Amino acid sequence: MTAAVFSKLLALFLTVGLGWLAGRMNWLGAGVKLADATRVLSNLALYVCVPALLFRTTARIDLFTLPWRTVAAYFVPVVGVVLGVYAWRRWQAVRTAAPVSAPDAVLPAAPATHAIAAGFGNSVQLGIPMAAALFGEAGLAIHLSLVSLHALVLLSVLTTLAELDLARAAPGSGSRVLSMLRTTARHTLIHPVVLPIVAGLAWNLAGAPVPPVIDETLQGLAAAVVPVCLLLIGLSLAQYGLKGRVRGALVATALKLLLLPAAVLLVAHWGFGLSGLPLAVAVMMAALPTGTNALIFADRYRTLQAEATATIVFSTAAFVLTASGWLLLLAWLAG
Repeated sequence: MTAAVFSKLLALFLTVGLGWLAGRMNWLGAGVKLADATRVLSNLALYVCVPALLFRTTARIDLFTLPWRTVAAYFVPVVGVVLGVYAWRRWQAVRTAAPVSAPDAVLPAAPATHAIAAGFGNSVQLGIPMAAALFGEAGLAIHLSLVSLHALVLLSVLTTLAELDLARAAPGSGSRVLSMLRTTARHTLIHPVVLPIVAGLAWNLAGAPVPPVIDETLQGLAAAVVPVCLLLIGLSLAQYGLKGRVRGALVATALKLLLLPAAVLLVAHWGFGLSGLPLAVAVMMAALPTGTNALIFADRYRTLQAEATATIVFSTAAFVLTASGWLLLLAWLAG
């Protein structure tokens, strides 16, 4: 790892640490609850700053040079690992089935919840500032092309699997699956990550330039993405702490930070022939810690919330070490 890259990576985590310290020391106000502060900062990032960055980037991107090979090289192994974790956890659930009244009973959506914790990365709150800081505008454009399909692909696949398992557990409710698919498609389209990308691509296809005043406004908001998202991660760490099912969270953390990027590296480099910047962006996106959507997913199905929370915390903390390792490996491959 070069001194410049190490300095940028260190700056990212110093900012995360500052957010954690602000939460622990109550710097946001004596009467302000940490959960409320985190929610406000999250809404600011996800509904204002990040959409501005996504719209501005996709409105200016050259559609004819979109890295479709990189997209395939990323999602083929990621979906494969997610389905593998789901199948493994579902096999375990069937093999060790417990009465519903038991404390550790396996709920129908548990296998899909395990899978999302092992496969869904923090591609926006941490991924966007990481890509911008480490790889610059060219790397960020590649990263955003993956982000644009990230929620759509993984949430659709895993929600479908969870609903199918729920349908199996409740005979006669098969119509729920089709209804769920319609809901998933609608929610994905209006998602604050996907919608600005779709709008930006539509503007791009129209061939109209973004008015200078609007572009300057978007640029200013986009500049706030890095500090706001990194501080938000620190506040989240202060809020959740280290509670939850430690063993399951550690397994999911290992799958997310080690197995997933290894699979992407192997498939993308030796299967699709990627190298250089596209390979680095794809591997580092796969190496990101578990995203907050894992907890949202767990809350939706009321299963494994504590484990999902602990996985987010553990994987985010461990990312300091594993990210450095993956960057060193990528630098070695690049010669």
